[in-house]
Amino acid sequence: MHGSPHTVGDVMTRAAVAVGRDVPFKDVVALLDQWKISALPVLEGEGRVIGVVSEADLLPKEEFRDRDPDRFVQRERSADLAKAGGLTAKDLMSTPAVTVHADATLAEAARIMARRRVKRLPVVDGVGLLQGVVSRADLLKVFLREDEELTEEVRREVVERLFPLSADHIQVEVTEGVVTLTGWVDGTDLVPVAERLARAVEGVVDVRCHLCPVPVRSDAG
Repeated sequence: MHGSPHTVGDVMTRAAVAVGRDVPFKDVVALLDQWKISALPVLEGEGRVIGVVSEADLLPKEEFRDRDPDRFVQRERSADLAKAGGLTAKDLMSTPAVTVHADATLAEAARIMARRRVKRLPVVDGVGLLQGVVSRADLLKVFLREDEELTEEVRREVVERLFPLSADHIQVEVTEGVVTLTGWVDGTDLVPVAERLARAVEGVVDVRCHLCPVPVRSDAG
């Protein structure tokens, strides 16, 4: 993987499993089970994403199997009741689909997942055609970066850019993704910036910053 910032296109699964709008209920369940995934994009035409069918969309059929909903449930959960009677992907899917573009950063994708409470996002191009799927697990791949790779990036993108005159006096160590910065700098104004930028390097778990100003020499005596 290249240096930060990584994008969705770097980590997404390109060979995405998807279904057409007329795929039967049982086939949707079978695909979810076969591929061990929690949701499927629903496509029409040449591959335009029109919705997503997830495990949550399928559960109402089981939930309402053995009871008739009361008036409160009929009023408050009409969408779930409709899905309980669904026979095909178009009846079951949530639409419009929550999607993301391949050039979005991993942080942007993570915020969408958290805000919309979804585990997977179809990745689409400018006209809505499916390019792949990105999952929560995909977003965590950056934490598999080697310590040596993180060390190189922090030194190049943080230390050498912020402290060009004192870079040789700064040590960067990374252990299990935790960055430690130690050494002397000409002033402390940029120390908080260095800590923030080091923490922003994708794959960094934490930052311990021990940068200190160069001691003032005393010639008295």
